[in-house]
Amino acid sequence: MTKVHAYAATTAGGRLAPFEYELGELGPGEVDIKVSHCGICHSDLSMLNNEWGMTAYPFVGGHEAAGTVEAVGEMVRGVSVGDRVGLGWHAGACMHCGHCMGGNHNLCAEQVGVIVGRHGGFGDRVRCQAEFAVKIPSGIELADAGPLFCGGITVFDPIRRFVSPTDRVGVIGIGGLGHMALQFARAWGCHVTAFTSTDAKADEAKSMGAHAVINSRDDNALEAAAGSFDCIISTVNVPLNWEGYLNALAPKGRLHLSGAVLEPVPVNAMGLIMGQKQVSGSPVGSPRAIATMLEFAARHGVKPRTEVFAMAEVNEAFKHLEAGKARYRIILEA
Repeated sequence: MTKVHAYAATTAGGRLAPFEYELGELGPGEVDIKVSHCGICHSDLSMLNNEWGMTAYPFVGGHEAAGTVEAVGEMVRGVSVGDRVGLGWHAGACMHCGHCMGGNHNLCAEQVGVIVGRHGGFGDRVRCQAEFAVKIPSGIELADAGPLFCGGITVFDPIRRFVSPTDRVGVIGIGGLGHMALQFARAWGCHVTAFTSTDAKADEAKSMGAHAVINSRDDNALEAAAGSFDCIISTVNVPLNWEGYLNALAPKGRLHLSGAVLEPVPVNAMGLIMGQKQVSGSPVGSPRAIATMLEFAARHGVKPRTEVFAMAEVNEAFKHLEAGKARYRIILEA
């Protein structure tokens, strides 16, 4: 039996304390990852607080794990002991439904979340189906890799699927997701505009790829940008001036939601119809999409800006995140 030393909370919003558990026998098609680094995502905070009503306690968070393969089960192909790999939101899927067979494992009805009903990467080991342990290219450090497996793929996948290199792209929210979206969109070849409510982030946004910056609280500036954008990606989880952003789209433009807004988004049907505009959303991405994203990131030098805490400082790290002080992703070092 493999014993894991981790950090867990026993109540909603509770402190995480040292916690040990056993993984059981390694099954066919599974791998164990020795965690060297694990990012903290806002989704970890939402799960810790049971905001989505699906958290099981004791709760071990962490779905941006990076490390090396420590053990492989029978019938595993493609990864070997010692490989540098990462693990994102998903730990497994059915592997036989139409979505899985079509390369969209993240849409599988039987998908297994790394921190939903099981224990994640806030510890020294984490287990998954081998296909979800995605190899990390040599050009990416393990200390930087974790956030790419959640925040990175969340913004890269809509760019990969919906954006052309000549498009004019807006990114709402220059935080954990948005600062990577700026880098990806710029490297993709787009003209990039950052929408931020924090004037102090303007210069930082430009250093991360933005050609222009608009104050997201300035409705006049938003109105002046009417008809400008082929795609606007929202990375925030709060209500916005949605009508203003839809008006800022060019004909056939797309407003894409990557931030988990819990309130309904009002849409003017006539505005969509007359402009042939679209509103869409997406969750993370499949293992194949993650591998493509990692290759692109390594080639173009895209990486998260991070702050590092020791794994034992997980509670302090959560307080830092909850206070909105993270610049821009937090890494726990095992």
